Amino acid sequence: MSEDNKKDISFEDAVEKLETIVEKLEEGDVPLEKAIEYYQEGMKLSKFCNDKLTKVEKQMEQILNEQGEFEPFSIQED
Repeated sequence: MSEDNKKDISFEDAVEKLETIVEKLEEGDVPLEKAIEYYQEGMKLSKFCNDKLTKVEKQMEQILNEQGEFEPFSIQED
């Protein structure tokens, strides 16, 4: 995923591409070189999605704080 593609891709598209990569890797019949390429692309997509979610979480905190009615929220991981 090049820097230019990161700007053009939506969060939903990135998740879809990441799911496709995971499916291909789970099949197990991918040549090693291709598996490494998929893995690297998957890691880039994962970071992109995480960064997007972090940005949205900060935006939501700001919106909620401006309203003065809500406490900032945090995502609880299981």
